[in-house]
Amino acid sequence: MKRSVILLLTTIILASCGDGEQKQDNAAAKLNKLKKERATLDAKIAKLEAQVLKDNPGKPVAVSVRELQPGEFNSYIEVQATVSGDENVNATPQAPGVVREVHVRPGQKVGRGQKLATLDAAAIEQQIKAQEAQLTLVKQVYEKQQKLWSQKIGSEIQLLTAKANYESAQKQYDALVAQRNMYAIVSPISGTVDQVGIKVGDMASPGMSGIRVVSFDKLKVVTSLGENYIGKVNQGDKVKLIFSETSDSIVTELDYVARSVDPISRAFNVEVWLGSNSKVSPNMSCRMQIVNYTDKDALTVPVSAIQKTADGEMVYVAEGGKAKAVTVKTGRNSNGMVEILEGLNTGDKVIVEGYADLENGEPIEIL
Repeated sequence: MKRSVILLLTTIILASCGDGEQKQDNAAAKLNKLKKERATLDAKIAKLEAQVLKDNPGKPVAVSVRELQPGEFNSYIEVQATVSGDENVNATPQAPGVVREVHVRPGQKVGRGQKLATLDAAAIEQQIKAQEAQLTLVKQVYEKQQKLWSQKIGSEIQLLTAKANYESAQKQYDALVAQRNMYAIVSPISGTVDQVGIKVGDMASPGMSGIRVVSFDKLKVVTSLGENYIGKVNQGDKVKLIFSETSDSIVTELDYVARSVDPISRAFNVEVWLGSNSKVSPNMSCRMQIVNYTDKDALTVPVSAIQKTADGEMVYVAEGGKAKAVTVKTGRNSNGMVEILEGLNTGDKVIVEGYADLENGEPIEIL
């Protein structure tokens, strides 16, 4: 009896497994069949679409084209820069004091060593007057001792003592005069007074606000570049300086490129020396365009005309009244243009407007 039950159960299990495997095989067969039917249907649809497009091309898409011609292409680095005077100083006194008199005004030309302002030094001046009297006395004594010594009167020690007293008094007088000179603001360079930051009655101190003097004969444009540009920018590279405020521009070259990177800013300085230029003033700002790549015979197209696809970059070219998709290899881009390295030739008409909704082979009308 037990043996009969076991055989019955085994038969049922095997039957169930067989039914499951059969169902899976049927589902796979149906899936393959549907895929084949879809492939056949897609092929028929594509054939019909091509026939419809041929029989009814529809209204051509209006486009604008750019005929490719070789020309010079420059790639540049653009940064903000500032005009500076190579000699641009803020003159201040060597000792603190109250301003008694200002001798110059903005725009006035001054020479090296010229006094720009005078500070109150009354106490020092009183000491100088007292020392002048002492100096006069010891000088007279010394001169008398010299006369007496020439007449063989007196001793040599008296002469030497008079001489030492005179020389000591002279040094003390010179020291007081030097101390008084510290209470004056003197121009360290020859140039033009650019700003007077003090007035009579102000307290002036070393290193604080004073009188700015600028030499316009040694102007330069200075900026800094990130360390990633080390080796990519070199002395002698072409530079264009664009002054937005005056609508002027200067084409020149880099005169100085630093080789050390600042440890804090991680940048290095570059300079363009202008010398004297009546159109440029210190502290003006400008855009500096440093040319770091040039191709004399480059084919270029607008960056906007390049389209990204799964196969890479492509553009549409007008050919035989239709849009033709062409895969291209691009190089550098600058100022809205990109260099074409492969894929296009001189004379090709690249579609630069109206390409957004184009399809390969679609009829076009060139405006």
